[in-house]
Amino acid sequence: MTQRNVSRRLLLRGAASAAALGALHWTPAFRIAVASAASTIAAPPNALQGISIYQQAFRNWSGEIALDGLWTAAPSSPDDVVALANWAHENGWQLRPRGHGHNWSPLVVPPGTRANVLLVDTTQHLTAVTVHKGAPASVTAQAGVSMESLLQILEDAGYGVTACPAPGDLTLGGVLAIDGHGTAIPARGERLTPGHTFGSISNLVIALTAVVWNEGANRYELKTFHRSDPEIGAFLVHLGRAFITEAVLRVGENKRLRCQSSYAILADDMFAPPSKAGPHAFANLVEGSGRVEAIWFPFTPAPWLKVWSVAPARPWSSREVCHPFNYPFSDSLPQPVSDLISKVTRGASELTPVFENAQMGLVAAGLIATASLDIWGWSKDVMLYVRPTTLRVTANGYAILTNRRNIQRVVSDFYAYYKKALRTYQEKCRYPMNGPLEIRVTGLDDPADALVPGAVAPRLSAVRPRRDHPEWDVAVWLDILTLSGTAHAQPFYRETEAWILSNYTGSYAAVRPEWSKGWGYDGKSAWSDPTILGTTIPNAYRAGQPADENWDAAIATLDAYDPHRVFTNTFLDRLLV
Repeated sequence: MTQRNVSRRLLLRGAASAAALGALHWTPAFRIAVASAASTIAAPPNALQGISIYQQAFRNWSGEIALDGLWTAAPSSPDDVVALANWAHENGWQLRPRGHGHNWSPLVVPPGTRANVLLVDTTQHLTAVTVHKGAPASVTAQAGVSMESLLQILEDAGYGVTACPAPGDLTLGGVLAIDGHGTAIPARGERLTPGHTFGSISNLVIALTAVVWNEGANRYELKTFHRSDPEIGAFLVHLGRAFITEAVLRVGENKRLRCQSSYAILADDMFAPPSKAGPHAFANLVEGSGRVEAIWFPFTPAPWLKVWSVAPARPWSSREVCHPFNYPFSDSLPQPVSDLISKVTRGASELTPVFENAQMGLVAAGLIATASLDIWGWSKDVMLYVRPTTLRVTANGYAILTNRRNIQRVVSDFYAYYKKALRTYQEKCRYPMNGPLEIRVTGLDDPADALVPGAVAPRLSAVRPRRDHPEWDVAVWLDILTLSGTAHAQPFYRETEAWILSNYTGSYAAVRPEWSKGWGYDGKSAWSDPTILGTTIPNAYRAGQPADENWDAAIATLDAYDPHRVFTNTFLDRLLV
């Protein structure tokens, strides 16, 4: 089949999906004040005066964690967070930082959380940002500011980042907790711009302030850690086991980016074995621009490919964009696609291939209808593309650390496994995956990028370099998505995780979980397998690291600064031991 025929077929499949519906998303339905008779749960004891406290429902991104009986506080300042921490310690409660909830894993609260837990909403007041111009430049930002707002402020001042997560509705605090990242490695011949990094956002931190226990004062207080302080390594990626109130990040000159989309390269060609890799092979595309994402819907011939490239001047064929979220067709669903979702989730799983092709057809038609095949603008406007109205699905996630020369092997290995596994399930009339496979590539966290002498690495970052494998210089991120509650999804995720852990080993590669996504599958649910939680993951952060900088050292530091376990939950108590 020719690439032209692929394009035409996908376009025709999506042509009927032109009119958009209201989006399928969730927002908090109520807010009940602490003194209200309408409250359905007991009020927090000895509630602090001057801090807004109310009952409000909590949902994570996929809706798999849904809690109605929790209290939330909205501190007005970092000092309010300190006051809440001391109140929690005195009254036997725990505090859980809450941002926009764009997360899958139970790092904020696990299912079933009920008593003695207070969510702390940072998004209402802890949003201050100050840009410090100079060479090098930096920005001080409080933890509740959204990435969209932070990047806009940086853009207005002439600064930006090399890569960032696609959603704009993430708080800075949330991104730092889970080593949020985008997709970027140096293109052929490209050099790192001072103030930038090809690693995670956490790797840009040059200082941060956290609420910690002071043994001498017998209370919690604010403490600032600098990037050369060995203890900061545990806080740069802390998984919610700490409370960061603000961070100072290194930033550099903003750049204009071009993003070219395509749906004309066959998946078999893009993910071909290295021995058969042609000019459209995934690794060759990465080599050329450094910034690539492939989104492949199973049972379709070709992925939605995005290729970003640095372009100081607008290419003649590009449409200039002056705001983010330039793919509206992916933010809300047309009636035919919505109807298919309803049928698939009601038991008509055999319609999954039709649904997948409808989704990809919508992409093909939407890219043309919105003139978004080739866009150009400031980095923020081209890198942010996921809104809260995007279809809510569940997802797994893994970072495969390897050498740049192995990128094609990594994606080809997985593609071959994934196609075969889907086919095996299909032969049994089972369709566990009805969302896309997403593949991105980043660099690792090189502390030198922070431009701070003696800077330390984020201890718990999925893209922390391995000292025993200095040749490993990239991470390939693999994510597969499906609608929550899809039949047979959990066994499929477990089998896929087992294959990933067994395939990417030795001198070839190593696996670490993507903290915000799904991992640790036991066949019934994610984040549940005791061996993966208790052995596999800790060992992934011990391997290749000195004893005073590994998994155990990071946890010891977090425990030392929160000995009363104010900043934890029942899931973290299982994982971080």
